[in-house]
Amino acid sequence: MAKSGIGDRAGEVFAALAAAGQATRPQLAVACGLSKPTVSLVMAELESAGLAERSGSSSGATGRTAAVYRLGPRAGYVLAVDRGSTQVALRATTLGGELLDEDQTSRPASAADMVKEVLRRGSGRGPLRAVVVAVSEVVSPPGRGDPATMARISGAVAALGLPGGAAVHTENNVNCAAIAELAEGAGEDHDSFVFLQVGVAIGAGVVLGRRLVRGASGAAGEVARLAYPWADDRPPVRDALEARLGSRELLRRARERRPDPAPKTAAALFALAEKGDPVALGIVAEHAEAVGNLAASICAVVDPGLVVLGGGVGRNKLLRPGVVATVERLSWPAEVVVSELGARATVLGAAHLAREKGIRAVLEEG
Repeated sequence: MAKSGIGDRAGEVFAALAAAGQATRPQLAVACGLSKPTVSLVMAELESAGLAERSGSSSGATGRTAAVYRLGPRAGYVLAVDRGSTQVALRATTLGGELLDEDQTSRPASAADMVKEVLRRGSGRGPLRAVVVAVSEVVSPPGRGDPATMARISGAVAALGLPGGAAVHTENNVNCAAIAELAEGAGEDHDSFVFLQVGVAIGAGVVLGRRLVRGASGAAGEVARLAYPWADDRPPVRDALEARLGSRELLRRARERRPDPAPKTAAALFALAEKGDPVALGIVAEHAEAVGNLAASICAVVDPGLVVLGGGVGRNKLLRPGVVATVERLSWPAEVVVSELGARATVLGAAHLAREKGIRAVLEEG
């Protein structure tokens, strides 16, 4: 597992300790399938390397006390950044998941200052092991990416002013949200599910067998590219489905059908619907059916059993009943729920991914 620095067994115990946050030696022995004497030797090695330290003690049922360990100062920390088009959020955590710092700004141009300040406050926390930046682009494997897309991603990352030498990784924002749902959200107890984001844009994060599906080009879940409309007299147009389901079109229809007062945001439209406004209720019902058509199409392909609705429009609870009814009418059985993680899902997922990258960096440290 490890290339150098710490041995294979030490790497295994270190990863288990990072996953647990804190643990006793007997708990680590059970988690790793190792003997207690072996774990004792390993913990001594990790303590000597500054990768683990004692944080207290616990008493068992027999009255015996056991030392409790956590990650040490040399384990370092990671940084997750949600680089949206209208807002930037970041989260710094230990490799064990302890929150160290978080911040956000609605002025993306000022994100570099925010990153600099968080890194300044992070000095003394050990090495920065990994950075994951969530972007609203398809993140492709080397050699398969579209040059224009790759240039936009590079520009977005460069604008953050991350320190030279930092191990920076990028991931699609909807994929990050799906990772968060898998780790601590609606998908935590499910082997397979789809996170369906509906907002200004649309996208899906597909999890099968508790693994995120990225696809050959990193474009799995890019449902905006589904052929739409699909009718004899209307040829499909690229990205037409996103144009139909995105919040801009939703608001255009709202302004057209309810001009006085016209809702300026999707939240305002749903607020009118909550008050019983008949026109707003009708628009929301139509949109819910359209989103349900998309959800049913996804279910027909991957049969996830669970669809998690997210995004600025998708996480509104008024949308769910229409989506449920449409999926039940058109496709395989699937539970439809609204994400409870809200707008934080992307940065939370990026943080989980950053921890994975950071633990791997420690294990491979030369």
